[in-house]
Amino acid sequence: MNTHTTAPETTQRPHITTKITRPSPEALERLGRYGSATIHEAQGKLGALDSRIKPIDPAMHFSGSAFTVVCAPRDNLMLQVAIHYAQPGDVLIVSAGEMGQAGTFGDVLGNAAKAKGIAALVTDSGVRDTVQLRALGLPVFSTSISITGTVKETLGPINQPLVIGGQLVRPGDAVVGDADGVVIVEREDVERVTELSRLREDNERDLIRRYREGATTIELCGLTDVLPRKGLTTDLDEMDPTQGLGSR
Repeated sequence: MNTHTTAPETTQRPHITTKITRPSPEALERLGRYGSATIHEAQGKLGALDSRIKPIDPAMHFSGSAFTVVCAPRDNLMLQVAIHYAQPGDVLIVSAGEMGQAGTFGDVLGNAAKAKGIAALVTDSGVRDTVQLRALGLPVFSTSISITGTVKETLGPINQPLVIGGQLVRPGDAVVGDADGVVIVEREDVERVTELSRLREDNERDLIRRYREGATTIELCGLTDVLPRKGLTTDLDEMDPTQGLGSR
């Protein structure tokens, strides 16, 4: 008879996964030098979370690695558990059923997160105590501000892939947020997207310089030949064969 005691085999994932792969802090810092819109455009118009997810203070900015949490609507039990397990530099990505009428996160949990060194919180639910959270300096991004309380009842997964704001987010993916919104970069792609973001900013600085020197939007946007092909007409057609589209 087998007298060895073993745990029963199971194919079910644990509620909490603690071991995830993260980009290096240095790589996240370099990526975080660029704005969310720049990063989104640089990686091929990918990674933008739903525009309803905005900072409670437009001055807030962060970069970090995704620490994913699924909460039931109007329930923040797993968010409290996630704060316990998160590491410094993590961004709590909290999917809570797009329940705007719920104050899922406030100043008490904000102080707990700040004490752990958590970089930011992003949720598709609501938050409250926003005056205190602004003073605390923890970046908080949400779909709404709501005083409605929550319960602590339902278990859910931590550090498993989830969808929030229309985007798939995996544990350890890079996250950058600022006044314009939140963007996700796959963790394997951080270095490449950082370089593409640098090149995009260099190009935009050059465009701004040329505008200030007198170049026109039609010229620099490459529309001189495009607009006539589309059939654009102006009141200059009879006197100006270029329809005013040429150099000023």
